[in-house]
Amino acid sequence: MTTANLSTSLDLPQPYLLFLGDTTEAGFAKTAFGLRDWAPELCVGELACSPDAVTLGLPKLTPAQAYAKGARSMIIGVANIGGRILDSWMPSLLEALEAGLDLVGGMHTRLVDTPALVAAAERHGRRLIDVRTPPRGIPTASGRKRSGKRLLAVGTDCALGKKYTALAIAKAFRRRGVKADFRATGQTGIMIAGSGMPMDAVVSDFEAGAAEVLSPDAAADHWDVIEGQGSLFHPSYAAVSLGLLHGSQPDVIVVCHEAGRTHVLGMPDYPLPSLEETIDLNLRLGRRTNPAIRCGGVSINTSKLSESEARQLMATESRRLGVPVADPIRGGDEFERLLDHCLRG
Repeated sequence: MTTANLSTSLDLPQPYLLFLGDTTEAGFAKTAFGLRDWAPELCVGELACSPDAVTLGLPKLTPAQAYAKGARSMIIGVANIGGRILDSWMPSLLEALEAGLDLVGGMHTRLVDTPALVAAAERHGRRLIDVRTPPRGIPTASGRKRSGKRLLAVGTDCALGKKYTALAIAKAFRRRGVKADFRATGQTGIMIAGSGMPMDAVVSDFEAGAAEVLSPDAAADHWDVIEGQGSLFHPSYAAVSLGLLHGSQPDVIVVCHEAGRTHVLGMPDYPLPSLEETIDLNLRLGRRTNPAIRCGGVSINTSKLSESEARQLMATESRRLGVPVADPIRGGDEFERLLDHCLRG
């Protein structure tokens, strides 16, 4: 098998019922929100096991109702700290299998390692599909410079817009006639794209090698737009961020941040770094494998701001930092300037 064939490919039973568990923090339901926003035609409804859980605004369906509406799998749409399947979820997961739905999970705790689910799946003739399973045979990184261009979304924290930024930039590049592919590195991105590399499930020694596999040699005018993971400043997840940075060898980074977030998600004792610190550290460490790395701009998630507040913040930060600042979901002239800056040179 060549390394070009090592990235994970999926053939998921569609469409989906999205399971939200009892998650009350939207940042921990990023899988469900990502699928709703980037593959809405595949999402028939949502299911939670608590009235206090976040909602996607989709029809609230039981597994049986979802099956009747055409759903063929239920996706666990949450990613809690530690990636655990909670006991409180089990009745809903078992109900989905009984109703005729396959189960799809992206948790660190694998569905196939959960005896009650394995027994139920065998009993009902259903499949348990674990997305967060890296392929075998990943090599250690070579450090060899590869042909083609690469853009990596990096961030001040986890769950603040790296995936959305990469998806939006790849789509905008293609709209401009630029050859570009979105390269998924997490469970949600893999579910959206149908292929990718679950970077946070790769053994540390092979992280950079996995990133090289994910983004192989390409035509000189082709861009791989790579979904980032975690943050170099995250007390738990910095290791995967560094391996991805070194192995991606990005020509351009886009730094992602959420307006108003001041501390690491779920870790109030850890303040976030400034945008200047984030740009500087990513460039300094990225130069180890690509001395020509540069910052294409900043992507700010302004979803909690009004239109006028968002535009004012982007303009102020762009003047302060000296690079384009945009919200790719809002689009507009700010986003076009960010694209221009990423593609220059």
